[in-house]
Amino acid sequence: MNNNVALVLQALLAIALGSGGVIAVFYGLNILVEKALPQRAKLRVLPWIYVGPSMLLLGGYLVIPTIRTFYLSFFNGNSTEFVGLKNYLFALTAPDMLITFRNNILWLVLVTGLSVGLGLVIAVLIDRVKYEPFAKSLIFLPMAISFVGASVIWRFIYAYRPLGSEQIGLLNAIVVALGFEPVGWLVNRGINNFALIVIMIWLQTGFCMVLLSSAVKGVPDDVIEAARVDGASELQIFRRITVPMIMPTVTVVATTVVVLVLKVFDIVFVMTGGNLNTDVIASRMIKEMFNFRNFGRGSAIAVILLIAVIPVMVANIRRFRQQELNR
Repeated sequence: MNNNVALVLQALLAIALGSGGVIAVFYGLNILVEKALPQRAKLRVLPWIYVGPSMLLLGGYLVIPTIRTFYLSFFNGNSTEFVGLKNYLFALTAPDMLITFRNNILWLVLVTGLSVGLGLVIAVLIDRVKYEPFAKSLIFLPMAISFVGASVIWRFIYAYRPLGSEQIGLLNAIVVALGFEPVGWLVNRGINNFALIVIMIWLQTGFCMVLLSSAVKGVPDDVIEAARVDGASELQIFRRITVPMIMPTVTVVATTVVVLVLKVFDIVFVMTGGNLNTDVIASRMIKEMFNFRNFGRGSAIAVILLIAVIPVMVANIRRFRQQELNR
C-alpha cells in the first residue's frame, strides 16, 4: 500500500514538475526576447520560441527515424551488408507481399467506399428525424472504442465451435439457429479478409457520418426548397445538389479514411496475426522486423508505406488550402 502511494506521489510530482518546467521555459524565453531584442526582431523570433521545441521533437521522433529507416532499407537483415534495391524487389515481387498488397487494395476500396457511402447516407437520413442526437450518438459510439478493444469484441462475435457444440459466437449462433452449419469466419481464406474489413467499417462509419452531417447541414435550405418547387425528387436533390455541394468535405473524409486504412495494423494483429493470407502492409512490416529480425526488408516495406501515404496527405493539404482561399 505504501509503495502504491509513493508511486502515485511520484507520478503527481513528475506531472507538476514537467508541466511547470515547460511553462517556465516558455515564459522565460518570452521575457528574454521581449527585453533583449528590438521590436522588428521580436516579431521574427517570438514565433520560433513557441514553434521551435515542437519542431525539435518532431525532428527527433519523426524525421531522424524516417531517414534511418530509409538508410536501413538498403542493407541486409543484420544491417551489415549493402544490398541496394534487393529489399524493394522482394517487397514488390515476392508472392506473400503481392497477397499483402492485394489485401491492402481490398481494404482501401471497401472500407473507404462503404464507410464514406454509409456515413453520407446516414447523415442525410438522420438529418430528418426528431431523435437525431440520440441516433448520432449511437452510431458514433464505436469510435470511442480502440481498434484493439473493437477487435476483442468482434472475436467473440466471430467465435467458432464445431457443429453440435454450443456456439458462443453471435454470428454462428444465428447461423446455427437458422439451420446452417457454423462458419469459420477467421479461418476461411475466402471470407476472413472481409470479416476483418467489416470491423473497420463499423468503426469508421460513425466518424464519416458526423463530419458529413455537418456538411449536409451547411447546404442552403433555399436551394433545396427551390429544387422541390421545380419538381425534383428527393433522390435527385441528393444526387445533383447535396452531393456536389459537399464534395470537398467528402474528399477530405475519404482521404482521412484512406490514411487510416493504409496504417491499419491492430485489427489484423489481434484477430488473425496476419496468418491465413490476411497480412496487410503494416502487419507484414512488423513481422519482417520483429518476428523474422530482417530489418532491411521491414524498413523497405515501411518506406513503401510512407510513399503510399504521402500523395494522400498532399491532396488533403491542397484541399484545405483551396477551401481557405474560397472562403
